[in-house]
Amino acid sequence: MNKVLVTGGAGFIGSHVTDLLVEKGHEVVILDNLSSGDKKNINPSSLVTFVEGDVRDEKTVSETFRQHATIDAVVHLAAQSKVGPSLESPQNDLDINIHGTVNVLEGARKHNVSNVVYSSSAAVYGHVEVLPVSEQASAAPLSPYGVSKLAGEEYVKAYGRLYDLNVSVLRFANVFGPRQSAATEAGVITIFIEQLIEGTQPTIQGDGKQTRDFVYVKDVVRAVVDCLEKTDKIASPNPVYNVSTETMTSVEELLKQLCSAVGENFDPLYVEERKGDIKHSYLSYSKLSEEFDWAPETKLEEGLVNTVEYYRSLT
Repeated sequence: MNKVLVTGGAGFIGSHVTDLLVEKGHEVVILDNLSSGDKKNINPSSLVTFVEGDVRDEKTVSETFRQHATIDAVVHLAAQSKVGPSLESPQNDLDINIHGTVNVLEGARKHNVSNVVYSSSAAVYGHVEVLPVSEQASAAPLSPYGVSKLAGEEYVKAYGRLYDLNVSVLRFANVFGPRQSAATEAGVITIFIEQLIEGTQPTIQGDGKQTRDFVYVKDVVRAVVDCLEKTDKIASPNPVYNVSTETMTSVEELLKQLCSAVGENFDPLYVEERKGDIKHSYLSYSKLSEEFDWAPETKLEEGLVNTVEYYRSLT
């Protein structure tokens, strides 16, 4: 692996993926339309090339591969990543998450790319009775967002089978950390931090008892890069992996820890629960551990403190 295309590379997770790839000496081409990403996130290294463009634009994607003919791996992170907008405009969600993914896969196929890593989501599972959720659980998404991510997974796996691509599908739990936008699906931590720093009352949707699996961004990017570097060493018949901490944290408990980190009292405003939200979710990462020797290294408290410090540094 010499040169990697990172779609969504100016965004939250993508910029951290780029940082680690550069640290390891790889060239990176970023394709991002800056709808949620920011040029300030882009690593300034001479190893990084930025292309402003949209994965929905087949011509732009094709031209990116053509102009950077030595791309031999792809990390596909560009996506519509929220439940709410997918309910309001399922057509737009489909266009970005399915058509955009097919455009990237076609570019990879036509230019002989060897490895593709696709970012998916715990949203594909829906409500699951048995916890922690393993990759063998049935997928029954509760929103167009979950459906589109699941469809993207199937396209990626089909291209792997058809064209002898090394592919990995990573189902992320709730990723958090520096550079995360409050606009992302997993952005509840950023939202809470902004509310606390600004002195406004934090808002909890629902009763706060809903649980999530919060995984720190630097642990996630290690999983992404591990798949890029090691995927040729294994032959998994179903290359789908949860990326998680295997720990369940309620939204109330999360806010209490953030209040402690910021130095504010716990005094949330409770509002109506969001449609399409999963009540309880935490994921097993045993498959990723077995095949890639991966495990999360950052405790929730440590990650929250790091994230709070980052956002305080911006004020």
